[in-house]
Amino acid sequence: MTPRHRKIVLESFEGVREIAGPLSQLFYGRLFELEPGLRPMFQGDIVRQGQKLMEMLTAVVDNIDALDSLQPVLRAMGERHVQYGVLPRHYDTVEHALIWALGHALPENFDDGHKEAWRAVIGHISQVMKDGAAASPSSRS
Repeated sequence: MTPRHRKIVLESFEGVREIAGPLSQLFYGRLFELEPGLRPMFQGDIVRQGQKLMEMLTAVVDNIDALDSLQPVLRAMGERHVQYGVLPRHYDTVEHALIWALGHALPENFDDGHKEAWRAVIGHISQVMKDGAAASPSSRS
C-alpha cells in the first residue's frame, strides 16, 4: 500500500462514514448476490453485522498509518472466520462486493484510483486474516 493509497482511502472514508448503514446493506446485498451460499453464515441481525463491518473499517482507516498494530485483531478474526465456514476464496468475493458497494454509494467520487487504493487496503486486511485462518487449528482438521 502506497502513501497515495493511504491518502485516497483517508479522504474517501469521510464520505463513507456518513452513509455507513446504507453502504453496509449494499455490501451484504451484493455479497449474497455474488455468492448465495454465504447467506447461511449470517444467522444474526444483518444490520448489526453491518455495524460490525463498519466498525472494523473505521478501525482500519483510523490506524492506516500503523496497520501492524491491528494484526493481532485481524489474525484472530481470520481464525474465528474459519469456524463460520469462511474459505480463502471468500475473501475475494468480499473484496468485489465491498468495492462494488463503495462505487455505488460514492459514484461521483469513486474512480479507478479509489478502487486501486481500496483494493490495496482490503487486500492487506484479507491477507492478514487469511494468515490467521491458516494458523487456526480448525483449518488443519
